[in-house]
Amino acid sequence: MSLPAVHLVAAARPNLPKVAALWHALAEAPPVCAPLLLHTGQHHDAAMFGDLLEDLGLPAPAISLGVAGGSHAELTGRTMMACEAAWRRDRPALVVVAGDVDGALAAGLAARKMGIPVAHLEAGLRSGEADMPEEINRRALDAICDLLWAPDQASATRLIADGHGAHRVRAVGNAMVDSLLRHLPAARARPLPQGLVPGGYGIVTLHRPANVDDAPVLAALLEGLEAAARHLPLAWPLHPRTRARMAGFGLAAPPRVTMLPALRYLDFLGLMAHARLVATDSGGVQEEAAALGLPCLTLRRSTERPVTVLAGGNRLVTAAELSDAVRAPPGRARPIPLWDGRAGVRMRAHLAEVLAA
Repeated sequence: MSLPAVHLVAAARPNLPKVAALWHALAEAPPVCAPLLLHTGQHHDAAMFGDLLEDLGLPAPAISLGVAGGSHAELTGRTMMACEAAWRRDRPALVVVAGDVDGALAAGLAARKMGIPVAHLEAGLRSGEADMPEEINRRALDAICDLLWAPDQASATRLIADGHGAHRVRAVGNAMVDSLLRHLPAARARPLPQGLVPGGYGIVTLHRPANVDDAPVLAALLEGLEAAARHLPLAWPLHPRTRARMAGFGLAAPPRVTMLPALRYLDFLGLMAHARLVATDSGGVQEEAAALGLPCLTLRRSTERPVTVLAGGNRLVTAAELSDAVRAPPGRARPIPLWDGRAGVRMRAHLAEVLAA
């Protein structure tokens, strides 16, 4: 008797470390299903996707839809159509979507409209900013998905309070942390970029539209980074989106900040492991910093990862506050329950229950 097929959907780069946790948990235990990786195409170049597959030990996608570019509506609509066509040819028993990007929402909607059960990996996160595209996506996915895998107990409790049945909700832990712990030894062995010494620098990452798509906002952030770099050398692996916006706005890189190309997963993880602090607008980097005990300055008005703030290792700051925050950063985050490298195992256990029912 053949095993039921489960499609793990990855659209953008941040999805991959999350689905990798489940992939490896399924591969390293008695089989409960036949997992297949489906890539929608939202991120598709080597720097943003292909190299990450190799670093995470994932196979090439079994299904590649090749849908990329366009507005939120265009990308969502074309991805839904492509998912529907793929699943008419090869219908899975269940679909897993991760995170809050447009491709994840599109896949979840397409599957549910076809009557295919859907699990949301990273359910229950909320920033409180109702107009943020990611917030819209994660709320919509939580509303339609059959299984809701939350990264912490507070997120699971929120989902149940919102009316989701307790049998659908499971606090499984943080899948990003699973991948971090699995690959940290290899990452620590990677050489640092020239001129950087362990403990002697901070890291910058910026990519969110609210920060980089508005010229005055981005200019203020660049000024804040330049001021902060007077107190601590900063290294900035530049996201392709941010690079394009800086060029389009005619904004120069801060002179005191070491600009780096977009890095492979293991190289970036190694850079974080040896840093003194990180300034970021990335949700995943906030989580990784907490797991590493790395002080984090989040350049946003809110965060959907408040557990990292409550743990003491993360602080929300503005561009104007950045220089002072670099001089007096938060401390190490306290250990966060369930962030122990076993999120994939817990997801697998819940999946096995559902598929056996």
